[in-house]
Amino acid sequence: MKTKREISLLFKVSKPHVISHTIFLLIFALMEKAFSSFLLIVLLLLHYVMASSAMTQTNITTDQLALLSLKSQIISDSSNFLDESWSPATSICHWVGVTCGSRHQRVKSLNLSNMALTGRIPQEFGNLTFLVSIDLESNNFQVNLPQEMARLRRLKFLRLSFNSFSGGVPSWFGFLHQLQVLNLRNNSFTGSIPSSFSNISTLETLNLKFNSIEGHIPVSLSNASRLEKLELSYNSLQGDIPEGIGNLHSMNWLEVFPMVYAMVSQYSKGLYLSYNKLHRHMPTSLSNCSQLQILSLSENEFDGPIHSEIGRLSNLQLLYLGYNHFTGIIPQEIGDIFNLTELWMEKNQITGTVPISIFNISPLQILSLWKNNLSGFLPREIGNLTKMQFSYLHQNR
Repeated sequence: MKTKREISLLFKVSKPHVISHTIFLLIFALMEKAFSSFLLIVLLLLHYVMASSAMTQTNITTDQLALLSLKSQIISDSSNFLDESWSPATSICHWVGVTCGSRHQRVKSLNLSNMALTGRIPQEFGNLTFLVSIDLESNNFQVNLPQEMARLRRLKFLRLSFNSFSGGVPSWFGFLHQLQVLNLRNNSFTGSIPSSFSNISTLETLNLKFNSIEGHIPVSLSNASRLEKLELSYNSLQGDIPEGIGNLHSMNWLEVFPMVYAMVSQYSKGLYLSYNKLHRHMPTSLSNCSQLQILSLSENEFDGPIHSEIGRLSNLQLLYLGYNHFTGIIPQEIGDIFNLTELWMEKNQITGTVPISIFNISPLQILSLWKNNLSGFLPREIGNLTKMQFSYLHQNR
């Protein structure tokens, strides 16, 4: 039997050993936990890298499948552009008409214009979600545009003119919030102009001419504040021009007359409404479009007076108001448009005399006022028009 003194001594000797052992276990546990955390981080990083690589590969494959689906819908490729180039054995970034982005190696541009292709756009086309520019002009693509194209949220330029697309103008264009240029001219689109165009705050050019679009010009279109060129000629639009169009201060081309196309290619922006059935008065708010270079409302059913506010369009160079039902006199303020080179007001019901201010517009080359109810004599100031090439004043009083 040990005495109390011996037991006490034994405890005092053993205690430091127990403490050392406990500290060692604690340090080991902490090191093990740190290593486990480090190992977990390494595994997570490896998983992220492998997943990103797999995702990139999947996306490239997705783009390839979408383009091959488009190729499968081409029923005529007379020049064999796609047959010879679009092969799964070759990287899609080297296919004819395809451009890939340097960062993601995804398809960012597709240009198949003027290739005499006949076919349709498949639903899978909407999987090309990195597309910024599409140009399919001057082919024979047919039927409707697939709704899946609404997923192309990066799209800025969409050019589909001179094809055979049909059906209504898609309202889902309003989801393409980065779109700057939309050209659908010379197709067979029907229905009305969707109000959703007003959602595209970046839109600068909207070309819908030479289609079969009906209805009114939507008032909401005036909310597209960056719009510079609006081309709606050769449709079956009715009603009047919304007053809000005058809020489009970037607009510098309003054109409603067919002759202008061959004559003014040097001008890049404007509003085209020719050969429709627009009527009522010409809105005075158009005078707010101070950058307007071309204003053409010809071949419609406008009536009422030509307002004096037209003189505020000091940058105007071409003015086409012929083949309407305008009445009243030619406002004296028209002489304030000192850059005007062509003035067309033929076949209206305009009365009074030709204002002397017109003969102070020194750049004027064409003056067409025939078949109105004008009276009086031409003043001697007509000699100021030294650049005049043609003047049509017959069939008046």
